[in-house]
Amino acid sequence: MMRKGMRSLAGLLAALAAATLVTGCGSDSAPPPGPDWCPTVPGHQVQCGVESRPLVADRPEMGTVAVSYALIRRSNLDVPAAGTVTPNPGGPGVPLISHAAQATQLAAQLLDDHDLLLIDPRGTGLSSPVDCGADEAGYELGTRDYQQQTVATCGERLGARAAGYTSAATADDFDAVRARLGIPKLVLYGISYGTYLMPVYAERHPDHVQSIVLSGAYPPDFDLLSRPNAEAVSLALQRICDRSRACDGATAVADLRTVAQRLATTPLSITGPNPLQLSESKLATLAFEVATTGVGADPQQPTLLGMLPAALHTAANGDDTALRQWAERAAAEPTAESIDLYLTVACNDYPNLWSRESALPERERQYREGLAAAGPGGVGAFSAAGFSAGQRDGGDACIRWPAFTRPQPVHAREALPNVPVLVLSGDLDAITPDANGQRVAAGFPQATFLSVPNTGHVPDLEPTGCIAGIVNRFVRTGTPGPTSCVDAIPPIAVTPVSK
Repeated sequence: MMRKGMRSLAGLLAALAAATLVTGCGSDSAPPPGPDWCPTVPGHQVQCGVESRPLVADRPEMGTVAVSYALIRRSNLDVPAAGTVTPNPGGPGVPLISHAAQATQLAAQLLDDHDLLLIDPRGTGLSSPVDCGADEAGYELGTRDYQQQTVATCGERLGARAAGYTSAATADDFDAVRARLGIPKLVLYGISYGTYLMPVYAERHPDHVQSIVLSGAYPPDFDLLSRPNAEAVSLALQRICDRSRACDGATAVADLRTVAQRLATTPLSITGPNPLQLSESKLATLAFEVATTGVGADPQQPTLLGMLPAALHTAANGDDTALRQWAERAAAEPTAESIDLYLTVACNDYPNLWSRESALPERERQYREGLAAAGPGGVGAFSAAGFSAGQRDGGDACIRWPAFTRPQPVHAREALPNVPVLVLSGDLDAITPDANGQRVAAGFPQATFLSVPNTGHVPDLEPTGCIAGIVNRFVRTGTPGPTSCVDAIPPIAVTPVSK
């Protein structure tokens, strides 16, 4: 599942900038001249640099990567910095430095007395971008065979260098930049994949964490059949129907099951600028991954999720016109990630239904046995095989990836710092649903979980300012304070379903 991919970078940066995040900061001396790529931000000093890091720890013969950063200083340098925020908006594969001007414009009030540390994770942007020849649009819309071949080719091209691209290595890079700048502790703000990366940082560098905000979160020990995600698609349909009264929730779920079963044997050919075969697995991809991203950012505007019940209902009754239009629109949604790093980190880090030490035929056998564990009822409204094949970074997507690394261990509760943690989930999000956010919160000694109604992946995008205010309060006080404002977040528009 694109557990962590991210399509609305501008919106997420707006949400990041809107929240005032606080912790200690280092020296206030004027920064030295930066490299040519250092962004210019009117009214702010910007300290940029490059930290040379080993590609693979303890293997100097593998060379180094350049980790680039930009520290945007507060406008009022006459007083000590109130804090520093270190965000990661997901992917894996999303850089930040190229969006510095946008981030600072949206964070004008924050940057009066706060510094903002932007780091391009290794393999992205200005940090030695990785290139293994993968094509984002082709990978997302291609068949599973195509995706598996892309993964295999990526691994072959990178060879042993692929072992350098893990969440643990990125977390250690972030800490090296922190140390270089003399910042004692960070507030970690993780969004989407960033909710996987930032706990890795917290586990490896607990003494340098002030607090953590995780928005659109998923646990390291996620369900390998992704049952919470499949079930969240049905739950999202039920919720938008119940709240809008434009459709019947039970009927929408039944229509989804009917259409998924038909597409499993008889896919639809979708034309347009981004042609694809709309199989059960592609319907799963578009329904849980694309359709629930950014939901709630503009409640009055039509969304793919809001259009889905009507498209499913006509398709379930023999007319695929609306479903074709829906799929064509979903396929045209833009992305904002480096697919090369996305595949590399996902295939290196995430657990699978098979053993990495096994040869391909044994992996395939183990995968089939894992799917069988779902039983005849499947997962949610989908078959286990169909939904699994709809996950771009899960299921059997990485089955042909060489065993460059060992599986990452699940975070140990006792190893995580006892600091305030806020976990946010959109209750219409099927990428990182409520069930997964609750599991994340349960893994920390001191965590608050908040389900945000009428929002998808991620809830920071809601326009009322409620969530930004809660985050601000939480970081300043360690508690979210009153959260009743979430009740005023308006429901999304839903296309009425004809009886």
